[in-house]
Amino acid sequence: MSKKEITVDIVVGKILVIRGKKVILDKDLAELYGVPVKRLNEQVKRNRSRFPEDFMYQLTKEEFANLKSQNATSSWGGVRKRSFVFTEQGVAMLSSVLNSELAIQVNIAIMRAFVKIRQVLLANKELAEKLEELERKYQLHETDIQVIFEAIKKLIEPPDEPPKPRFGMN
Repeated sequence: MSKKEITVDIVVGKILVIRGKKVILDKDLAELYGVPVKRLNEQVKRNRSRFPEDFMYQLTKEEFANLKSQNATSSWGGVRKRSFVFTEQGVAMLSSVLNSELAIQVNIAIMRAFVKIRQVLLANKELAEKLEELERKYQLHETDIQVIFEAIKKLIEPPDEPPKPRFGMN
């Protein structure tokens, strides 16, 4: 994947929620960085002190099996080892371990993706709060709204008078 192809939307599509944290799989990061998974993990192991548990962790057997069953087998390429996942902080730390122009560009795209997700979550929270506010207002004025709906129904309904006979051609 060249750096021109890496967009925020591509990165957002690779972000998963595991153990309540937004993470990216090592295989997806390796693809973005254009390196083999083995090479990425080698660099991380050489710099293990930079990756505490809240930056990176290995999936449990159950998590790995669940994730593997959710993905097409071909996309896993026969991977047998449990994947490592990186949180936003872990991805940021990767920039100090993988120091190339492509790594810098990929990290920028990934950081923008995490920011975009936070913005979307915040916007949804604000929308939910506005809806709750409208619901409170609606409940306070329910009788007024009911009167308006009844008036609209009366306007739509045909009059109670019997139809007048039509003159001319029928």
